Amino acid sequence: MNDIRLETVSSVKKILIKIGSAVLTGSDGLDLKIIDSLVQDMCDLTRRGFSIVVVTSGAIASGKHRLGLAGPLKSMPEKQATAAIGQGRLMRVYSKAFEKNNLYVAQILLTLADLTDRQRYLNIRNTLSTLMEWHVTPIINENDTVAVDEIKFGDNDNLAAMIANVIEADLLINLTATDGLYDCNPSQSKKARLIPLIREITDAIESAATDETSLVGTGGMKSKIMAAKKVTSIGIPCIIAPGKRKKVLSDIMAGREIGTLFLPQTSRINSKKYWIAFTLRPRGRLIIDDGAKKALVDKGKSLLPSGITAVEGDFGTGDPVTCVDGEGALLAKGLVNYSADDIRSILGLKTSQIFSVLGHKDYDEVIHRDNLVISGDLKKNR
Repeated sequence: MNDIRLETVSSVKKILIKIGSAVLTGSDGLDLKIIDSLVQDMCDLTRRGFSIVVVTSGAIASGKHRLGLAGPLKSMPEKQATAAIGQGRLMRVYSKAFEKNNLYVAQILLTLADLTDRQRYLNIRNTLSTLMEWHVTPIINENDTVAVDEIKFGDNDNLAAMIANVIEADLLINLTATDGLYDCNPSQSKKARLIPLIREITDAIESAATDETSLVGTGGMKSKIMAAKKVTSIGIPCIIAPGKRKKVLSDIMAGREIGTLFLPQTSRINSKKYWIAFTLRPRGRLIIDDGAKKALVDKGKSLLPSGITAVEGDFGTGDPVTCVDGEGALLAKGLVNYSADDIRSILGLKTSQIFSVLGHKDYDEVIHRDNLVISGDLKKNR
């Protein structure tokens, strides 16, 4: 047993479990024995009072096996069609495995657009909360059949990091085909050493991870590190662990030293700012002067029209934008209180002049500090 591990899991109630394609698949498509074993483990935890939410991969891999396809798929339509075929089977397998334990699952398919709209985001949160109250396990996957680049999460590691924030998870367990994070690629070096504990994700830690993926997966170890970086920034610990190990989840919750534990950061951002920083895609840019830069970055102030020198893009009230200096360096990201056209009309002006120019003044600030994330949090967790 490990004191740090025991302390980490001692107060956990809500667990988000991300299961990668390399864990779920075998030489004959979906690995039913592994899925049954993981589901048994999850059901045991549910009966002990834990709330479980699952982000799963495997739809495309399942569809490829059903169609007898080998090698990488060549186009987005092929991937979407294969996912449509495989998703149904994937859910049937999960559903049957849970029903053996007299528990039930709910399928939730998402695109990035579902989480970037604040009302839909809150609706999803409420649905997941209700399912957990009913002891029904949500099984979440990206809706590959309709997702295009503009509304894709990128990979399920990123999706898991977003869902962890939605449900306010106490722990993210990322199950993969490796034992955890190594100091170098274990497939290339016999001297590779497993790192059991990460207190801070440094540049050296990031460089130890690779982007390599398997034929059935989209996210390598690099994406898992980025997901860990995001969730630890809001106080959620993360464990990358071997998904094919028997009773891996129960052992983790018993405090055993399995995989790599990433501790929460001491400097944290709140849930709303996390949503702004990592879920929303900017619709435009505001170029600001040195005075505004100092107010935002050094003093934690709101952005006023007087500090804006130029506007790029076409966006509306409430849309996300980035704030940059005159050389284009990223300073902040936030939600605007005025449209791009209105900001072009009032940039450089004092707040007292807004009404006389626009005929209305809903806010003094173009971006209020409560809706603003400064560059330090954006850069260290991007």
